Amino acid sequence: MTSPSPTAPVAGLGARLRDARTEILSGLVVALALIPEAIGFSVIAGVDPKVGLYASVVIACTIAFTGGRPAMISAATAATAVVMTTLVRDHGVQYLFAATILMGLIQIVAGFLKLGRLMRFVSQSVMTGFINALAILIFMAQLPELTGVSPATYGLVALGLAIIYGFPYLTRAVPSPLVAIAVLTALTAWLQLDVRTVAHLGALPSALPSFTLPEVPFTLETLRILLPYAATLAAVGLLESLLTAQIVDDLTDTGSSKNRECYGQGLANIASALFGGMGGCAMIGQSVINVSSGARRRLSTFVAGAVLLVLLVAFQGLLAVVPVAALTAVMIMVSINTFSWRSLARLRTNPLPSSVVMLATVAVVVATRDLAIGVLVGVLLSGVFFAGKVARLSRIDSALSPDGKTRTYTVTGQVFFASASTFSEAIDVLEPVERLVIDVGSAHFWDISAVGALDKVVLKARERGRIVEVRGLNEASATLVERFGTHDKAVSTPLAHH
Repeated sequence: MTSPSPTAPVAGLGARLRDARTEILSGLVVALALIPEAIGFSVIAGVDPKVGLYASVVIACTIAFTGGRPAMISAATAATAVVMTTLVRDHGVQYLFAATILMGLIQIVAGFLKLGRLMRFVSQSVMTGFINALAILIFMAQLPELTGVSPATYGLVALGLAIIYGFPYLTRAVPSPLVAIAVLTALTAWLQLDVRTVAHLGALPSALPSFTLPEVPFTLETLRILLPYAATLAAVGLLESLLTAQIVDDLTDTGSSKNRECYGQGLANIASALFGGMGGCAMIGQSVINVSSGARRRLSTFVAGAVLLVLLVAFQGLLAVVPVAALTAVMIMVSINTFSWRSLARLRTNPLPSSVVMLATVAVVVATRDLAIGVLVGVLLSGVFFAGKVARLSRIDSALSPDGKTRTYTVTGQVFFASASTFSEAIDVLEPVERLVIDVGSAHFWDISAVGALDKVVLKARERGRIVEVRGLNEASATLVERFGTHDKAVSTPLAHH
């Protein structure tokens, strides 16, 4: 009997320590990248910077335990911030906290209803369009930091990108974005460069977030005000979170629980509101930073939130001198790495409908700055193209009997709303024959449009004295015809379709 090697536990411990170091360092990079984003999104929503920063802390720490996708980063986001603007302007920040709690409850219900399964209806073309549009938006968000600034800013950004892409050739022990932030911060302080720093983005909170309930009246009128905003926030948040989860799944070749992510997001948003934060969702940019730095576990997500809190409270002075140019360089790297460059080369080789769906998704998202609208347009276009393709696969052949008295139509394929008109137009009820036979043994009727087309053909033929026989209906089609058909409740004897 072979005894276990004494070095095996040591090797296993060493691997776990390396993994933990990677997770912690990745989380540290993400925490720094969250700061300008959280402050910027607070400005969009019309609230104090601390509302977005507290939200990022609480959501990241909570989702680390409740979420369905390890290593994915959730915090305050632009997608949810734009929905909040009107609510905050018209009713105040307390209504925002109440709407965020209601948003979370809706997301929890969505999780228990297993609405995460709806992701299967999002095609690869829509996913690619979503990724490319988000990459463009991330880059566009950096443009204010690249226009009308000093030459030193451009130099810092260029140096930051050089470090980010060059440092991995020396070693991958430390994430290169973290090295870039450290070097640029030290260089800015040493040379006393006159550039924008984190302190210029807004006042940073100096105390821990405290538990509090929203100060709003508990009335039906309040619910009437909150519900439209909460429902929109819940839908936008889940859509972006589930799409980001799918992207991280692909990047890491691992799976995740989409339904758990739904109610995990709900719990995180409720916790955020109870500690003075705004609603949020998954962030593709920070999630890409995290997994690109090697993170694969929940520890990195928790570290991102916890380190952000420590930076805000204990190291506020150090954090304040970090140049915005360093964070801009990191976000430019994210936009470059996020964009699917292969999709450009595939525009000529992919089917035209797939390319149209991808480009339309990108165009709508960039034009509206709303990821949900862009994805919705992409999904609808995908459905239209798919329906058209399936409709073209249906075929109707006909044959006249030797005596010229019977015309037999053989229907093959799927009969539904997109092919129903083709079905009714292909059968000539004006032909001077005594009998029409419609053989649907190789077809399937999917909806009331298909049944309505069959009704139309049979009734018109009978009005002209034709004898009509429908044969070969499979069981499901026969049930549909019997329930919704009007031409004859006993059209034919159902035949099993094999």
